[in-house]
Parts: sequence; structure tokens; C-alpha cells
Amino acid sequence: MNIEQVHRADEELVALVARLLAQLTEARTPPRLEQLQEVVSTQTLLLARDDDGTILGMLTFVLYRVSSGLKGRIEDVVVDESARGRGVGEALTREGMRRANDAGVLMLELTSMPYRQAANRLYKRLGFVRKPTNVYVWWPRP
Repeated sequence: MNIEQVHRADEELVALVARLLAQLTEARTPPRLEQLQEVVSTQTLLLARDDDGTILGMLTFVLYRVSSGLKGRIEDVVVDESARGRGVGEALTREGMRRANDAGVLMLELTSMPYRQAANRLYKRLGFVRKPTNVYVWWPRP
């Protein structure tokens, strides 16, 4: 398995991301080509690829600076249903952690729904800890 960074979006990548995001949540509208190009231009989109070229999963790594320093986030970690249990999520997450460490972040954050038990076990095993904080979300009305 290889982990690679995407540098250019095309319609094939749009279809791939749509297929993977549907396995993560039904509540998200997949990105259009121009939106995905913005992601790969301003963030780090990582793909896990099998030796035969098959895409096994993806992760988005985000660096951002706030007044208190440089932080990182891991978003949209999705392993294809056919590849689960093969260490794909761990490989992607470890690559995100490596990139965060190399960038010198103060912290690397991620969230995971409680029902995603395998993912939560993985993150704890890799050294992530639950923050004693409230997470608030506001959604603007359409």
C-alpha cells in the first residue's frame, strides 16, 4: 500500500471522493470539480492506493494558524468498505500525524462519531486523547 498526495483534481477523483464520502455519511453533498480542486490546492488530500492501483481510502489533512499557534486537523478519513481491517486507516492517519509533526503543530485534532467504534479504537491506540471540551456546531439556514 502507498499513501500519496493528490495535486490535481479531475472528474475521476470527483467520482472517487463521492463514492467514499457516501460510505462515511449520507448527510454530505460531494464536492464538484472546482471545489475539489480548491481542496487539493489549499489542503492536503491523501489517498491510500493498493499495489494494483486500487484506491483504498482517503484523508484530508489541514494546517491552520490561529493567534495561539499552528494547529492541524484530520478530516474525512474514509476507508473503502472492501478494504477495512487491512490497516488503511492507520496508514493514512500515521501519515497525517507525520506531516503534522514535520510542520511543528501545537496539536493535531480530529473528531469521530461514537458509533465508529473501530476508528475510535484506532485513534486511541495511536495516542489521540479525548479533550474535555464541548463541541458546538452552528449550521446556517439555506
